[in-house]
Amino acid sequence: MIEKLHPYVVFLPNEKKDKILSAIFGSKAGVDILRFSLKQGISKNIYQKDLVNKLNYSNKTIIENLKSLTALGVLNESMEKNEKEGRVIWIKAYQLTNLGKWFALLLAEEQELTGSEKTEILQSLFRTYVKQVKRLAEEIGINKKMLEETFKEEMKSSQ
Repeated sequence: MIEKLHPYVVFLPNEKKDKILSAIFGSKAGVDILRFSLKQGISKNIYQKDLVNKLNYSNKTIIENLKSLTALGVLNESMEKNEKEGRVIWIKAYQLTNLGKWFALLLAEEQELTGSEKTEILQSLFRTYVKQVKRLAEEIGINKKMLEETFKEEMKSSQ
């Protein structure tokens, strides 16, 4: 019986690996923030207010986790200008980085992702993988043409 495997691959910066894993998996809130992003769409902005309304955590816990995930490069933070009742209000918006998307993918069920999300993740993953393999090949003196030939062979093969 052939078991279907899910491609759980995450590239981590060496110097932050433990901190990132701890920030996400050391706190249920960190995992729930990633799950929230999956449910709403991994490319959509995440807002603190929505997290407080949908998740069972205090505002303080949400803020602490957003700050931590942003500092570690799992989320990007930006400001959005909104007008409400004639007043201008600036709101923080968060979005998953490529690293954040990979962690979200670890938690995702395949059916939760749209076709375009799967495509975006696979392309990003492949590009990063190729860059890392290229860098490693240069470091240890492997001819890149050999790697290119291996790639072509694998793309031609039926399995």
